Amino acid sequence: MSFQPVAAMSSTPAVAASPRRQRRWTARQVMPYVFISPFFILFFVFGLFPLGFSVWLSLHQWNPAAGLEAMRWVGLENYSFTLGDPWFHQSLLNTLWFAVASGVPQHLVAVPLAYFIHRRLKRSRNLVIGAYFVPYITSSVAVALIFATLFSRDYGLINAVIEQLARVPGLQALLPAGAVDWLGNARTTKPAVAFVVFWRYLGWNVVLYLSALQTIDKDLYEAATLDGAGPWAQFRHIALPLLKPMMYFAVTLTLIGNLQLFEEPFILIDGESGVARSVMTTAIFMYRTAFSDGDFGTASAISWLLFIIIAALAWLNSRLFGRQGGEHGAR
Repeated sequence: MSFQPVAAMSSTPAVAASPRRQRRWTARQVMPYVFISPFFILFFVFGLFPLGFSVWLSLHQWNPAAGLEAMRWVGLENYSFTLGDPWFHQSLLNTLWFAVASGVPQHLVAVPLAYFIHRRLKRSRNLVIGAYFVPYITSSVAVALIFATLFSRDYGLINAVIEQLARVPGLQALLPAGAVDWLGNARTTKPAVAFVVFWRYLGWNVVLYLSALQTIDKDLYEAATLDGAGPWAQFRHIALPLLKPMMYFAVTLTLIGNLQLFEEPFILIDGESGVARSVMTTAIFMYRTAFSDGDFGTASAISWLLFIIIAALAWLNSRLFGRQGGEHGAR
């Protein structure tokens, strides 16, 4: 009996894959990338390309009305000019002033307010949170129009209240004499704008801290109560330490937002007057450099210098809160 090789025993040769099956498998492999391609296309067109073009533009002098052919290479001249511009220094000081005057009170008020809502309010909690959160989702134009009316010199509600309080014996010496021009005087305009920013973003921070407080185990409060700890001791030794990661996250968001402050001062105090320059932030200065002066190269350099400042302060904030707060906040 003779044995044949295995290859010889097979009576039917292997059938080659048909071109249709090859096309089918190719389409099956390609289609997932086709489905996710809109995200990458939009991200490239509206994300990566503007960033790259902004870096390239900051190294050129360019007037967009003259077309791309008018771009002239100047290297780091735009950066050196911006760093030596006194108006840039003034806008940066105004921005830092708003960041401190409106950002610090936001958290000093939001933390105890969120703790009070969490511990004391039960049935009306959602209503109160919604009331505090409404300013954050309200249009900036609507907010500016409302406060422009409230701060009006002749017909504003704030001056009317001050006038009524001035009639109370003993309060007249503590209140300003006459109507206050809140939005027409450089001394009062900056506190007025800072109050608007504080009022608008307070609710956002309250919601952040309240969400963090709701994750704290209630057994910790019960154990502290059995040990005789009062509300203040529980707030100081339980709530505040466990809120550290959320504080890092919330302060970082406030820092980034306040250093990019644009809408409130721009809408409330429009124009090129001295009062408008007293509240001119770096973002407003960048906008006017680009669209009023037509210098888009310098405006791009301002934007990247602002980015470097924000990144440096965000890093400093992470160092101040410690490594633990930074890691949990980043998560």
